[in-house]
Amino acid sequence: MTQSLLHRILDHANRADPYPIYEELRRTPVHHEADGPYVISTYYEIRSLLHDPRISSDARNLASNAAGPPAGAPPEESTLPPGFLKLDPPEHDRLRRMTNRPFGPPHSPHRVDGMRGELRDIVTGLIDGIGEPDRIDLVEQFSYPFPVTVICRLLGVPREDEPRFHTWADTLAASLDPDPDADPADRGKGAQDARMQLGMYLAGLIEERRKNPGEDMISQLATAKGDDGPMTTMELLSTAALLLIAGHETTVNLITNGMLTLLRNPDALRRLRADPRLAVPIVEELLRFEPPVQLVPQRTTLADIEVRGVTIPKGASVWLVLAAGNRDPRRFADPDRFDPDRPDIQHLGLGSGIHSCFGAPLARLETQFALAELARRLENPRLLEDPPPYRQNAVLRGPRRLHLTCDGIRP
Repeated sequence: MTQSLLHRILDHANRADPYPIYEELRRTPVHHEADGPYVISTYYEIRSLLHDPRISSDARNLASNAAGPPAGAPPEESTLPPGFLKLDPPEHDRLRRMTNRPFGPPHSPHRVDGMRGELRDIVTGLIDGIGEPDRIDLVEQFSYPFPVTVICRLLGVPREDEPRFHTWADTLAASLDPDPDADPADRGKGAQDARMQLGMYLAGLIEERRKNPGEDMISQLATAKGDDGPMTTMELLSTAALLLIAGHETTVNLITNGMLTLLRNPDALRRLRADPRLAVPIVEELLRFEPPVQLVPQRTTLADIEVRGVTIPKGASVWLVLAAGNRDPRRFADPDRFDPDRPDIQHLGLGSGIHSCFGAPLARLETQFALAELARRLENPRLLEDPPPYRQNAVLRGPRRLHLTCDGIRP
């Protein structure tokens, strides 16, 4: 039996190259199957909806007769409330504003930029520790430990506790995937258990930081006395959990997708090795060409909305396929070509509007450092398998392993 287009998007077998399916999807900019979500795949329509106040991120606004709870909606019995990523104004704005105080401008303008030296040291240490260059798993040995180490240090998680987040992060990331073949009860319980364990750990850490605050973000959030008042304990737990998980999952994929793309485009890799400043435009083109977040499946309409002649009813589930929009030929010339010299890269790779990626400055800087140093230090790197095995996740798309070899590792 022929799979529906929606099932083909989600099919694990299509993770290695979903772009032909996205091209087919764009022929019907508002795709809707019986009892399914409304799927938007074209650039201008996605960007417009990301800025439309009639689109909600709060799962509680989904109509009871809509196509099930959006992917990633917290279990009903969850011990943690939704993070601000899954809230609407004014709750979203207040929590995001409070979280931003210790992270970025205007209150902490040098937080990310001041981490440059530490980022460089972490990258150097990880590459030094790769060992034998004949078979490297870039995900296990570099792409995963780098952003996990960074976010844990930023938030103030003790280094010895960093490994505990691997299982929690994988479970919660998997819960974002709208897999039609998965048992929703099993997956919901797994996500609920992971959130509960993470919440219990963070509760202890927050209590300790309230008594003995440091310079880390958890300390600053736990002791904040700004115009918005302090966060409640539950808000603080939910925000810390969101930052820990979201703070590394997308960056793991961005770094891995980035190195895979450079190895497939050796001229770009040679140019980056010769001039590390090219890391900036390369990362922007990567965010368009191979975005780590492929689709946003947890949006709901607060009113009837007309998109390209189709009326999406109030309370409907809406999926925004960012990766399809990023390769929309109506917006980008020759969109299936990786081009670091592309003059205009207003991509959707980090979202847009009020829910644009909170950690975008850090993710960009991490990936720039990572790819520039990998290009410089790995001598004649080559892929050992192409395509590599991919994670079974249609939302957060990236290789599960990236095996490569090189002739040596430069000092």
